[in-house]
Amino acid sequence: MKNILITGGTGFVGTHLIPQLLDEGWAIEVLTRDKAAAEKTLPKPVVCIESLDKASQPQAIVNLAGENLADGRWTDAGKKEMRESRLSITRDLVAFIGACDTTPAVLVSGSAVGYYGARGTEVLDEEKAPGDEFQADLCRDWEAEALKAEAHGVRVCLIRTGIVLGAKDGALAQMITPFKFGLGGHFGSGEQYMPWIHIKDQTGAIRFLLDNDEARGPFNLAAPEPVTNQTFTDTLARVLHRPSFAWVPGPALKVAVGEMSHLLLTGQRAVPRKLQTLGYEFVFTDLEAAMADLVG
Repeated sequence: MKNILITGGTGFVGTHLIPQLLDEGWAIEVLTRDKAAAEKTLPKPVVCIESLDKASQPQAIVNLAGENLADGRWTDAGKKEMRESRLSITRDLVAFIGACDTTPAVLVSGSAVGYYGARGTEVLDEEKAPGDEFQADLCRDWEAEALKAEAHGVRVCLIRTGIVLGAKDGALAQMITPFKFGLGGHFGSGEQYMPWIHIKDQTGAIRFLLDNDEARGPFNLAAPEPVTNQTFTDTLARVLHRPSFAWVPGPALKVAVGEMSHLLLTGQRAVPRKLQTLGYEFVFTDLEAAMADLVG
């Protein structure tokens, strides 16, 4: 049986990924800050640990840990915590890898399409340079920490994730309530791109990267057809059979949520070139079909 170590296993993506890995025969350990709570959340075969000192020797590691960028205002203290929650655990994992008697074969480590910063309508594949703003700097530094595992002979895959769509978790679930009351609509100009991905493809892509020995470096985890915020909200309204007349002006959004509004008012037209080149086949390439599957 293959052993895998996962951080961030109790989060949105982790709780969908873990049952699939169990079905594929993986023995799973989850590093968590709250073992008791994690054991209540995760399936029984999963072993929860609170320290890397307790970890077995894994064949693979999936690093999903990190404070949510969309949770609350971006205060100086909050931004520092967002950085440290990602960089510190990634440093610890690389140190753990270096101390293993048998080196793990692969590390799949989190990142985000925020790596590219605000780029308007520019089509962004994995070869594009990083942006020059808070979330871009964060993703660049986070990836740099993970890539240090290559010095130990580990194959490293960096997953630059878009907006993950789920039925009960994630951005889509948060948007449904105002739309059901006819209060849904676009943000700012509505022209900013939203690189989206169905949760089935998010977990499917991670499993694909774990198993594909040719996969290494950055991968955009986003559906092949990113859409604008206007198209995204109009599509959700259509699937829910609700109007989409509301509009939140950019200045009003900035007053409401502060600097974090930058995430909502700018976007990335990120495309999954490397995933498709390696042969990953998306389950959902059409946004309306993806939304209908989740909430229709």
